[in-house]
Amino acid sequence: MTRRQRQKQLIRRAFLALGIGGVGLVLVIFACSRLFLGGRSDSGEGQEQMTEEDWIGAPELDVELLDVNEYSRPGTPLEQINGIVVHYTANPGSSAMANRDYFQGLKDAHTTKASSHFIVGLDGEIVQCIPSTEISYASNNRNGDTLSIECCHPDDTGQFNDSTYQSLVQLTGWLCSRFGLSSQDVIRHYDVTGKICPKYFVDHEDAWETFRQDVEAEIAEINAMKA
Repeated sequence: MTRRQRQKQLIRRAFLALGIGGVGLVLVIFACSRLFLGGRSDSGEGQEQMTEEDWIGAPELDVELLDVNEYSRPGTPLEQINGIVVHYTANPGSSAMANRDYFQGLKDAHTTKASSHFIVGLDGEIVQCIPSTEISYASNNRNGDTLSIECCHPDDTGQFNDSTYQSLVQLTGWLCSRFGLSSQDVIRHYDVTGKICPKYFVDHEDAWETFRQDVEAEIAEINAMKA
């Protein structure tokens, strides 16, 4: 049995167990949050309601939501998701949590407005900063209808290492499947504003097309699991 098959089986068992009573319900919810979220915000503010089907194909997420504030998490509803925008941090060697903490610090620093829904780290870890029900400050005039993914990178080329790349493919494929998108709805920050971001995927169009193909294969695999 593959990891995804085990994941699907665990989710199904958890949701089937929802009728076993109050204590059992609490235990099931806690188990699901620990198995598939890997964490939660301290305040619990903005936690998303997820169905059984939503969880299929989900990567492990470390949910570290930013505090609602004017500079990085305005709390503005994201009512329609029409795309996924890929970014790079432009800060070689930095970690996912370091970038998350930078966004969090903007509520006090007031130096700029910036954030992202997700950050993929150098070890493939995925930190969620903002719920998919709210906008982030990442993609200019596409903030209002897209989810954003920032990616860490080891050097100035901007190329993602294998761990980051694989997690990015899985995360992007899962989000596309969850929100009814295709790989053609996955774009670069560059495609919005012309900014060289993510640098390696702008400098190497062939790598970008390969990434989109990998995402399409991921979507197909997740959709097959849902069938």
